[in-house]
This record gives sequence, structure tokens and C-alpha cells, in this order.
Amino acid sequence: MNIAFQMDDLSKINFATDSTISLIIESQLRGNKNYIYLPGDLFIKNNEVYAHTCLVILDIKNPQNYKLTNRKVSKLSNMKFIFIRQDPPFDMSYITSLHILELLDTKKTRVINDPKGIRNSPEKILIFDFPKLIPPTIITRSTDEVMEFLKKYKQAVIKPIYGNGGDGVFLLSKKDLNLNQILESFLSLSKEPFMVQKYLPEIIRGDKRIILINGKPVGAIARVPKQNEIRSNIHVGGSAKKVSISKSDHAICDAIGPELKKRKLFFVGIDIIGKYLTEINVTSPTCLIEIKKLSKVDIAKIIWNQLA
Repeated sequence: MNIAFQMDDLSKINFATDSTISLIIESQLRGNKNYIYLPGDLFIKNNEVYAHTCLVILDIKNPQNYKLTNRKVSKLSNMKFIFIRQDPPFDMSYITSLHILELLDTKKTRVINDPKGIRNSPEKILIFDFPKLIPPTIITRSTDEVMEFLKKYKQAVIKPIYGNGGDGVFLLSKKDLNLNQILESFLSLSKEPFMVQKYLPEIIRGDKRIILINGKPVGAIARVPKQNEIRSNIHVGGSAKKVSISKSDHAICDAIGPELKKRKLFFVGIDIIGKYLTEINVTSPTCLIEIKKLSKVDIAKIIWNQLA
């Protein structure tokens, strides 16, 4: 099969941890031809969707040794599957690529995850579809609302609404001398509201990343923050720890799974702290390599088995 991956430049990839590389390797082992392109390579011509692509061939034992063919124009309707795997920010460039991919005939070419599903499921807002599962959380640009929230909950975590990888995440407390400076920074750096979520002390033991495929949990790890740090993302120094999927985790997955399938969100990563759902990641879920290393669960193989 011809497979395409809309992803970040290979020169910026961490081959030791990047989940897209796992997907490409498994696809290559199955004899597929794998093409990569950047979001900016997409274009529409004669009512057809095209991209400037390169055929990529990875060295299975050392993926950093890869070969790329010269760029060529590919009609994306000739692809069996297209994986949307570029990292956020979830900005107008990202949204434009989704609009373009929506023009494809899904009977011929399946896009994972579904472009409309991604576009209509902003990761930090989608959790509000499941209010009984989440910790106290507000989305706002009002400093008064933040102060009222802190008055009630004492400590909170503030996050950019379209950020990723732990960037721009801070612990808030009314006792913090930098509180006003942090809020001023959020208000000045973007026009969007931001997320403020009750601080959950269980984060010290890590947050749990669970991967769901077609609405069902298939693997998990705990991401444990460094000392004196609240961010557990591996991207910012968090460490991966083997963990099982608990009864309460299964209850969360059972509650959200049908909605994920309804939105055609095939490949999803959720974050759980304690017994609370804190995020639903639908753009480019990660941690496949860490889960395989620690738990021997090969999620890339599971994905391709279900797609075959």
C-alpha cells in the first residue's frame, strides 16, 4: 500500500522517542511504501489534493540512517492511509491542512485521525464533554476568574489552550510573588483563553498516559516529573515508568471510547492524574516507544493489525 505521513521535518525528530517513527517502521516491515511531507507541502490543483512528498526508507536497526528520494508531486487520493502526525501548535496553519485533507474521498483514502474529528475536538476543551471525569477546571482570560478559582482551590496549574509538550505550564498560587507576572504573560502572548486546572498532588507520582485505539485502551505508562517540577512530559525531562491500566482507568476509557469512535478519532492518548481525566490528545499522541520498551506492548503493530 501507499501510505503518507504528514509530519515534522526529519531533521527535528528525536528518533529515540518519536512515535511516528514506530508507525513508519511497522508499515515498512509490512511492505508498504511510505511517503512523508510537511503540512506546507499540501496544495489543491484541479480540485484534487496533492503534496510534495518523499519516499522514506528507514534502517530498521538504526532509524536515524534513513534514505529519502527526491521530492515529487503525489496525488493523495492514491494513498491508502494518511497519518496526521505533525506536532501542534494547533494554529491556523494546522487547521488549514485539516480543511484541505477533508476534501479527500474517505472511501478511497482514510486519514488518521479524521480531519474533522481533530478540528472539532480541541484537546483541552474536549474533556468538558465528560464533566464527571475531570478535576475542577476553567477556560478563561479573566484574571478575576483565576483569582476566584485560586481562592477556592489554593493551587492550580495554568496551561496554554493550544500548547503541547509541557510548554508554558506553570503552578499558580496566591502566595506566589510572580502570580501577576504569569497572568500578564499569558494575556499578552496570545489572544486565546487559557486553561486553569486544580493542582492535583498525585502528579508527584506521575500522570498516566493511556493509548486508545478505536476507542479501546491498549497500553499505558506513567510519566513522572523531575524533582521540583510539575510537568511530567518526557519532552521536558519526565521519566517513563511501567504501569498497569487500573479499574478506574478502564471506567474512564469506557466512558469516552464511544464518543472518540463517533468522532472517528482512531488513535488517541489520554492523560490521567489520580482518578481524574486531564487531557485528551488527538493530534499526534506519543509514548509508543516507551510503552513497548517497558510493557512489551507494540502499539504500532496493534494499529496496523486493525487497519490491515
